[in-house]
Amino acid sequence: MTPHSLSPDPDAMVIRTGRRSVMVGLPCSVLLIAVGAVGVVGAAIVATGNQKGESTVAGFAGLVFTLVLGVLGVFLFLSNWANRRSRILVDHTGLWVANGNVRNVIPWQTLAGVGLYWSKLGRSQKLYSLELFPNDPIDRDDPVLWTLVRDEEPLHPDLPRLRYRLPFPAPYQQEVVSAVQQYVPHIWLGESERAAGHIGRPDVKGHRQRTQGRTP
Repeated sequence: MTPHSLSPDPDAMVIRTGRRSVMVGLPCSVLLIAVGAVGVVGAAIVATGNQKGESTVAGFAGLVFTLVLGVLGVFLFLSNWANRRSRILVDHTGLWVANGNVRNVIPWQTLAGVGLYWSKLGRSQKLYSLELFPNDPIDRDDPVLWTLVRDEEPLHPDLPRLRYRLPFPAPYQQEVVSAVQQYVPHIWLGESERAAGHIGRPDVKGHRQRTQGRTP
């Protein structure tokens, strides 16, 4: 049986990362959309010539700024809503990544090490990610896992450059670490502080090129 045909244990630890993102992100995005709506109203007033007083450069700049915030709010809303069912599951098989009805597992037996990265966000916040180092080649374009793949210097020379980087909300840090140590304490690599913005971005361009190259 392949990992795709398996299912997590009924008693697997479940971390509903999408739910927390919705709880935090949606109010912020709605606020930005509301600011953008004010900008739209202001732009309409200016366009129809019904504004009070003369238009100034600062006034136009303010309208543009509010409109940009509104567009950002729309993007954040759509992103949070699309990922609202994202979750992480941990059991004896491995670490499962799920989003809606699609999921895949990173089996413990395929890993040479697991560690925790964190970096500072502002003065008081931290960003966390679980680093999973495989001992076998991985599919950089797996339909579920490809966005987690990173190519960076490893923690140790005997570890591969390619690894999975799984970000998760800070409040779950102790729960995630305890779950990994429960199942695979022998490959736990500990915690490491990284430079700000360590989460990075998936290789969207490379993924697109590789998938297009596979098309007959």
